[in-house]
Amino acid sequence: MRYFELAGTKASRLAQGCMRIGGLAPADLDRLIKTDLECGINFFDHADIYGGGRCEEVFGDFLAANPGMREKMLIQTKCGIRRGMYDFSKEHILEALDGSLKRLKTDYVDFLLLHRPDALVEPEEVAEAFDILRSSGKVLNFGVSNQDPMQMELLSQALGEGTIKINQLQLSLTETGMIDAGINVNMKNEAGINRDGMVLNYCRLKGITIQPWSPFQHGFFKGAYIGNPEFAELNRVLDEVAETHGITPTGVVIAWLLRHPACMQPISGSTTPSRSAEMAKAADVILSREEWYRLYLAAGKKLP
Repeated sequence: MRYFELAGTKASRLAQGCMRIGGLAPADLDRLIKTDLECGINFFDHADIYGGGRCEEVFGDFLAANPGMREKMLIQTKCGIRRGMYDFSKEHILEALDGSLKRLKTDYVDFLLLHRPDALVEPEEVAEAFDILRSSGKVLNFGVSNQDPMQMELLSQALGEGTIKINQLQLSLTETGMIDAGINVNMKNEAGINRDGMVLNYCRLKGITIQPWSPFQHGFFKGAYIGNPEFAELNRVLDEVAETHGITPTGVVIAWLLRHPACMQPISGSTTPSRSAEMAKAADVILSREEWYRLYLAAGKKLP
């Protein structure tokens, strides 16, 4: 497992997403988390809405049953989504974080992300909430999810430059909009439409780590593309590259994301321990430029 420096911490290049752990039996969750740590995955991604809070609860039960494990982990959670609305108010951020800490059975989280943009955001309120959380030691670092450059700029005016450490964005071999627009500059085609304000380059310039979510899904949670006959050519190339490097197609997807020089940290939502091992092994594989572009094209993309 490769690591990188993230806000002064030693973080694994791969993160374990915890959106689906709420229904796991305690023994299965125990096996998953311990396998992650044994494979070198030390970053765990939560949100207060995952499983209606259940995912944080069961993770907290694990921490309570395994004293000493907390110090081996980096824990991230997100807040801001409420039923029928988004809410970045000071009151909600503080209340939501306290709820997460209670469920997680920990005194602090390493990272807190604002989950989806709030159209009614008042950056000064967010800054007040972050200052309280930082000074109390409840949150060490902050970030956002699904925000474009100008939304981050607006927040940074109040938060201070460099406060935003992470932006969690959808990116997979089939959902490559932030890459496509940069390749198809000045082209009058669908791929050349700039829908995110060139967020990929902005994050690179500002030193903000992109965390790709749903790296194995196509569309908006439409399902996996690995093994899907709709993506026959992509799966053929995934199999060939996997055989070349002695990894699995799942591992090739992780290697493809990690090959990008933006130094991304993919979020895997798998709850199968063996897949954690597959991906951890793949994190050490560096694809060639030719392999990276071959996979990109196999996913149905075109070069101008």
